[in-house]
Amino acid sequence: MASISATLLLFNLISIAISPSLSASVVEDLNNLQPPPDFNTTISNNCVRDPALRYCKYISIDLEEIFKSTIVAAHLCNESKNPNCVESFPKIDLRSSPKIAPLYLSFSFFWKYCPLTILSIDLSNNSIHGPVPLEILNCTQIQALDLSHNQLTGDLPIERFSPLTNLSLLNLSYNHFFESKLSDSHFFARFNSSSFLHSGLLPDHSGFRIKAVIFLIGFPIFVILLVGCWSWLCFCRPDILPSVFRQRHKFTPSMLKAATAGFSERNLVGRSRGVEIYKGVLRDKTEVRIEIYKEKISREQCSKFVKECKVFVQLSHRNLVRVMGWCNQGRLRVIITEWIDGENIEMWLSGSPPWKHRLKVLMGVVDGMSYMQEQWPEIGYDLRTSGVMLSQERGPLISRFKVGEQNGNTKKIYRFGLFLLEMITNRRPQEEFEKGETGFIEWVSMHYPDNMQKVIDERMKKTGTMYEQAKEGIGVALMCTDLSMGHQPSLTQISNMLKAFESPLVSSNNKKSHRERGENHRQ
Repeated sequence: MASISATLLLFNLISIAISPSLSASVVEDLNNLQPPPDFNTTISNNCVRDPALRYCKYISIDLEEIFKSTIVAAHLCNESKNPNCVESFPKIDLRSSPKIAPLYLSFSFFWKYCPLTILSIDLSNNSIHGPVPLEILNCTQIQALDLSHNQLTGDLPIERFSPLTNLSLLNLSYNHFFESKLSDSHFFARFNSSSFLHSGLLPDHSGFRIKAVIFLIGFPIFVILLVGCWSWLCFCRPDILPSVFRQRHKFTPSMLKAATAGFSERNLVGRSRGVEIYKGVLRDKTEVRIEIYKEKISREQCSKFVKECKVFVQLSHRNLVRVMGWCNQGRLRVIITEWIDGENIEMWLSGSPPWKHRLKVLMGVVDGMSYMQEQWPEIGYDLRTSGVMLSQERGPLISRFKVGEQNGNTKKIYRFGLFLLEMITNRRPQEEFEKGETGFIEWVSMHYPDNMQKVIDERMKKTGTMYEQAKEGIGVALMCTDLSMGHQPSLTQISNMLKAFESPLVSSNNKKSHRERGENHRQ
């Protein structure tokens, strides 16, 4: 054929002149070989005989590319195992040739002058990436094209297949194209459905059915798991949820277990009959005191416990321990308060602090009592030196609250009187006196006002002013603890007395007034 004449001529020249180059790579051939002297004449004669040849209109400008194309055609014909490449080049067969297939695809000049004899192109199973190699579509005369089992992606350029009117066999299976639009359906009607298996071009109905089954089964399971997870978070670990979904002040056993490392022994800081106290760290790194009550109570008592806790969390004063919440689930009753990383008043007194520091603590206690009397008169609290804590700033913090205490105000003044006596004397009524608090008060009354040296804490430095103030304080404390004659002072009077102690001098009138009250108390 005329289109093979140039190839035949070239083959003869290569065989005679440079036959070793036939075994060399195509790239080396292209770099080393030059067109023979009569190549232009041969090509021109071919075009005279068959003007349809693709290179005819480029002879004057692309002779070197035409020569290279002929070289590549000779090599590719041989690589495709055509039986007689000198006379016939019907197919390009580069299937399962991932090393050389990209090389031949890169020779754009070959596909530009694609020989008219090529009717079949097979580039399957070569792991070719990216979009369809459009250069091969210049071979518009082909009848078969196989690009299956590659990694082709993107949109299929269907309009570029229109000139391939002889194409009857097309295989684009096992690629990753984007799904084509319904408007392109006439293109797919030209070929068998097996041409597009797992190519991504057509909807996968079997895959759709699988997805539908997975959805119908999986979605309800997902919803159940989601509801279960949400329920667990709401009822067990609400601290993990955003604050808008939490129930303020209400703790769960799981939250407390997480805060105390499973109620470990190393977090247990105290234990008494029916009560265990743990130090815990909440999820937001807040340190808390967790008091667990072991005593079994009735349902009515549990309800009362919750009502009391709802009141406690509303208390807000610098001299009150902040109640952060509660837990009342199953057999677990817990009150959670802020963690005070310090000592109680009883421990603090053992270090013999000076009078001015004791006076500051007393004023803080009275401030806290005044707040409670004004805002929450129905709530009682613990005023024992072992129950009042000290903050890091050495401010007193009243704790252990109780709702609905009988004879509230009278009893609170009485408890403050005992607290004041303990602050001045540094004595432990329950431990040091046979009759406890009663014996303690009798012992102080017996020595008041003439023998105060024996009553006032002997380790506290006694200046002249301090001694007089402590003595007057004992007089007020004895009036607070006297429940028989109704001579208890009010919190306002107690506060004024403490404020007067802050002055460097105490008026003689105040001294005389307190001395007279002390004499009346003894009588």
